[in-house]
Amino acid sequence: MIYTITLNPTIDRLLFLEGTLTKGKNNRLRKVAYDIGGKGHHGSYAMNQSGVKNQALGFSGTINASKLEKILSDKGINYDFVEVYGKPTRESYVILEEKVGGSILITEKGFNITDYDIGLLFEKIEHKVQREDMVLIAGSVPPGFDLHDLENLLKQLKKIGCFIACDLSGEALKKAVEIGVDFIKPNQFEVQELIPSDGNFLEPIKELSKKIKYVIVSLGKDGSVCSHAGEVHQVSAPTVELVNDTGAGDCFVGTFLASLSLSKSLAECLSLASACAANQVQYNDSTTFNIKDARKLQKEVTVKKLS
Repeated sequence: MIYTITLNPTIDRLLFLEGTLTKGKNNRLRKVAYDIGGKGHHGSYAMNQSGVKNQALGFSGTINASKLEKILSDKGINYDFVEVYGKPTRESYVILEEKVGGSILITEKGFNITDYDIGLLFEKIEHKVQREDMVLIAGSVPPGFDLHDLENLLKQLKKIGCFIACDLSGEALKKAVEIGVDFIKPNQFEVQELIPSDGNFLEPIKELSKKIKYVIVSLGKDGSVCSHAGEVHQVSAPTVELVNDTGAGDCFVGTFLASLSLSKSLAECLSLASACAANQVQYNDSTTFNIKDARKLQKEVTVKKLS
């Protein structure tokens, strides 16, 4: 079983503009749609497409719970949240301009989490997670959930002995490295922040891999670099038409972990993850991709061992 933990979930409100966003102008909408937000939730959706059993954990507000639950149900995501009463789950606004690739993302901070809420989450984890499981912690942390709480969460999972994957940033990422989790996915700039170097980012990747089993560095349209078991691999990304790049990295992580849980080879895990992420950016929302189409794109992906 894989558990995804989204500490600061969001509901994505997709705003489709007529034309392009212009200051000083009344920017009209063609339509509005909703999608599930939160990096862990995107990971859960990707795992579902690979047929891997998973459950989404984390926090949710009760005020707009029905809206969140409907989206989760539509996406087929199994969940068991700590409900925080009297609070709304935050919304993110994804602006999509007509005939322009990519997106503009605006996010709310999220509601405040109390020690009581945190305790309930820790209890769920204690009752659910087993040594043979995987746990993905992904996304930002909400107000009230500080680095000390994250450290306690990671230590709880380390004590259980499960596989710990973290798709975090900033101080949270540094804490994950300090604790020594099994998987991280920083970008090339975050690697430099973790271990400053003279510009050759392969050296800090190798240094990180001394503590962390899987270090995957995102390079955007140039693919990624993965360090594991003393070897470094460069992974290409298929060339596709970009529509909305929000969630592509989450799709990569979810697919990679799902493939890893199925005992696929490292090359298979990396190439399918790269292909699924490339397929995902061709859709309007932040989660959808087609696994069959992705497998066709997978033939274009190269996984090359670097000396």
